[in-house]
Amino acid sequence: MEKKNLDWSNLGFGYMKTDKRFVANFKDGAWDDGVITEDDKVVISECAGVLQYAQTCFEGMKAYTTQDGHVVIFRPDMNAERMANSCRRLEMPIYPEDKFVEAVAKTVKANDAWVPPFGSGASLYIRPYMFGSNPVIGVKPADEYQFRILVTPVGPYFKGGAKPLTIKVSDFDRAAPHGTGHIKAGLNYAMSLHAIVTAHEEGYAENMYLDPATRTKVEETGGANFIFVTKDGKVVTPKSDSILPSITRRSLIYVAKEYLGLEVEEREVLFDEVKDFAECGLCGTAAVISPVGKIVNHGEEICFPSGMEKMGPTIQKLYDTLTGIQMGKIEAPKGWIYTVE
Repeated sequence: MEKKNLDWSNLGFGYMKTDKRFVANFKDGAWDDGVITEDDKVVISECAGVLQYAQTCFEGMKAYTTQDGHVVIFRPDMNAERMANSCRRLEMPIYPEDKFVEAVAKTVKANDAWVPPFGSGASLYIRPYMFGSNPVIGVKPADEYQFRILVTPVGPYFKGGAKPLTIKVSDFDRAAPHGTGHIKAGLNYAMSLHAIVTAHEEGYAENMYLDPATRTKVEETGGANFIFVTKDGKVVTPKSDSILPSITRRSLIYVAKEYLGLEVEEREVLFDEVKDFAECGLCGTAAVISPVGKIVNHGEEICFPSGMEKMGPTIQKLYDTLTGIQMGKIEAPKGWIYTVE
């Protein structure tokens, strides 16, 4: 299929309507077969469960063109599993995990002309999502749901290189103890909007959220997990029941251990020890790793030795290795790369 005539190397990270999307409906206790459609409009009742009680969850992943010309998706089975867990917590019907992966692949294949070419620095962002679609006025789960997948070509998260970010310690809580912080629910992101707008107005790129119970331990940002490197080269990631289990973070941990031979710790990280780390990054689908150069806590600055000009050496190695795997330059662990036939 002939590629779209786009300036692939200068795409931003935003939504662009593509040709096709996948839609499936849950009614009378069962999912229909789902279809690929050109219709990008969602028509639901004014009293739909998603509009009244925010009963919705989503996923995010990417498809790439590899060095040898194949279109691949990075670990979609992990997204399927995480969405199933989100649905269980929100009392939503699970879209079967094998059918989830099939639907993602069908949607990517139907939009092959929109998959950026290798070497452009761009990728095809994939957004599966589900929501309660029938009228709900009493506080209860919906009876009917719609599962959809849209795709959109996106440019690299960073323009002109990954410059380290300055972030702040937030006065807000991202999630409640025993709440929904561990799932990818739309309501979690709605809660973070005021905090991120406030941070941006104050000149910061992101927020560091502490644990809501004691406010002494590092959790995550509004949309990414933390990864730290000690001065002796050990990789440390915070562990908490209210942190979203990032697929990128879990992949980076594997890469650190198995590809780079680094020691890794997944544990509670006290905020008081952050000042002693050599490097800090935020990891997620959009940028893989965003380096952090400075954290500000009510005027007190923590400046990492890796500086404000470039990624630290260990985070750079992690970034290069994982992106090399995603783009087909480095052999991937078994099952990590799904090739769209």
